[in-house]
Amino acid sequence: MQRHKGFTMIELVVVIAILGILAAVALPHFIDSAKDAHRASVRSAGGALTSAVSLVRGQYELNRGGGSNACLAGNCQINVQGYGNGAMDVNANGWPVGTERSGTPLANTSMSADECRNLWSNLLQASSQSLTGTNPAFTATANGTRCLFTYNLDGGDDVIEYNANTGEVFVNFR
Repeated sequence: MQRHKGFTMIELVVVIAILGILAAVALPHFIDSAKDAHRASVRSAGGALTSAVSLVRGQYELNRGGGSNACLAGNCQINVQGYGNGAMDVNANGWPVGTERSGTPLANTSMSADECRNLWSNLLQASSQSLTGTNPAFTATANGTRCLFTYNLDGGDDVIEYNANTGEVFVNFR
């Protein structure tokens, strides 16, 4: 009598059923992992922006030699020397508001989307996530003294918010 080698139909169905159950259990985990990765990317960019804002503020304080927080004549720099290429402008409260601004920017000066994009690209290193191109990681918009950087790669519901009046950076997940 000849012995057959191979799987029976029942064994094959059992193996496929087990693989299907494992896939059904693992799939939600992988979907959550992708969302977690996107959120980690947003947190990282928000942390980098917070650090850069703090560095500009620190250089501003060093340059003006302390004193009040007001930007007074003779006690304020529009271009913060010692940070980047020396073209970063601060407002009357000493928080970065972009480059190429004329006059002394007031603390409550409104920001535009272009100024927010300029601020992002000049505060962060060249390897920062993109605001330009055909599929940018972030889109910049402005609302009064706030710059809103919306993360686009996961549906556009995560936002980094920079308040130029107070220097605060918030990362909001929706």
